Amino acid sequence: MTAAAIEPSVQRAVYSPALIALHWLTAATFVAIFATVEAHGYWPKGDPTRVFLMDMHKSLGLTILLLVLVRMFVRSRTIAPRITPPLATWQIASAHIVHTTLYAAMLSMPLLGWLMSDAAGRPVPFFAWELPAIIGENKDLGRTLRSIHEFIGSALYWVIGLHAFAALANHYVLRNNTLPRMLPFLRQRHDIRS
Repeated sequence: MTAAAIEPSVQRAVYSPALIALHWLTAATFVAIFATVEAHGYWPKGDPTRVFLMDMHKSLGLTILLLVLVRMFVRSRTIAPRITPPLATWQIASAHIVHTTLYAAMLSMPLLGWLMSDAAGRPVPFFAWELPAIIGENKDLGRTLRSIHEFIGSALYWVIGLHAFAALANHYVLRNNTLPRMLPFLRQRHDIRS
């Protein structure tokens, strides 16, 4: 059998290696983003460690923006593998709502952070570089953007938690192939159980 003959069946069973890598790289980046923002509060304002953690938080946030743009491009070129056994209509609708919310947050949060920093008159680092300001300094707008950024950030803990809970519930309770599509090493175990 040729590689070309094998490829379509692999694509239907699991996501492409590129999408799997982007998914888990995004997840790891989210963990680092949350860790840096939670940890920075342990140091006083002006402390070099606090400044470093916030600079990393901003850089990692912008990394998420780049990752999601690449991910959307790759996803537009591939077909999602089917879930077997199929989900109920309400589960499909719920999954779409959660995924849309996650994508909206991954696109808006880095931009809000960038605008918030600009409005506060702070630099916007992206690792070794400093990004240009999009808007001028405006402290009132900066405070408003900060409130929105923090609200969405807090809500993301719950949305990501719901996403992870649903994946585990699909795997261990509903016993479908939702999780093995993104973790191919679980596929064999799922095939044996089915």
